[in-house]
Amino acid sequence: MKIVGLTYDLRTDYQFKDGDPEDANAEFDHPSTIDVIAAAIEANGFKVERIGNAENLLEKLASLKAEIVFNISEGLSGRNRESQVPILLEMAGIPFVGADALTLGLTLDKVMAKKIFIAEKIPTPKFFEVSSPAELINTNHHKFPLIVKPRFEGSSKGLSESSRVETKDELARQVDYIINTYKQPALIEEFIAGQEFTVALVGNDPVEVLPVVQIKIDGKLKLNNKFYTFARITSDRLEYICPAKITQELKKKIDELALKTYKAVECRDFGRVDFRVDNEGRPYVLEINPLPSLSTEDVFKLVAENTGITYEQMIGKILNSAFKRYNLN
Repeated sequence: MKIVGLTYDLRTDYQFKDGDPEDANAEFDHPSTIDVIAAAIEANGFKVERIGNAENLLEKLASLKAEIVFNISEGLSGRNRESQVPILLEMAGIPFVGADALTLGLTLDKVMAKKIFIAEKIPTPKFFEVSSPAELINTNHHKFPLIVKPRFEGSSKGLSESSRVETKDELARQVDYIINTYKQPALIEEFIAGQEFTVALVGNDPVEVLPVVQIKIDGKLKLNNKFYTFARITSDRLEYICPAKITQELKKKIDELALKTYKAVECRDFGRVDFRVDNEGRPYVLEINPLPSLSTEDVFKLVAENTGITYEQMIGKILNSAFKRYNLN
């Protein structure tokens, strides 16, 4: 029986430091999620070797029995944190599921990712970044409303009702908050009023674009000024609608852009692309996540059921994509 290693970061292992925001461990997984993923891998006929985070991997590297590692580790700190486990595995010559270190580093840094989108002519909201509130004095070319985010975070970290700003004072206050709380530059984007969608993708050659999922907030599909925040993720105010209630024309546009984005950053095995669509029906790519949540409360379980397969079979598809890529079948 083949052994599959599992790398991950647990919320329960995170030690909060003085000054940490409440969402400091938002990207890490609950132990129950790791249990579900491990069980799904085992349901596909493999034995699971639980490894844990990058520090654990370093300790166990020489004695690993796994022939391939299923990586969902978010890493410990810095903009290259998602690259920590993949680079260790690559150095050791151990095959792994998911994107490599370059793709993970590039996409966690939203500014670098947007530069790729622009080069590839993928529509994305206009943006600028600042490393200190003082830099805002020289930036008068923007139009309100804007949205302020940390430059390299995921899982809606740093996003709250205050993130959308309509005045210079609100902008300065939110930029100051992001820089001082998250210890990184602030990314400032034009705010796209409209609807929000996410698209999961699986595989390499070919890539399967899964059904479009629509985000419903407070019972509304037309979100206008509402948006995905950290608080909403952890509440019952957020719903996923699959398949999305959209025209075939819009679905085609979103599918094509999701695939183009996945390929542009050289995603592997699985990923998820997030969109806003404005009130004229124009889609914009907000970001691509090559390390998306596989929690059963997230979109992968929902799209699996919508395509007539189980969550376990979806995990099997992701695993098999990596096996095929490494010629391990």
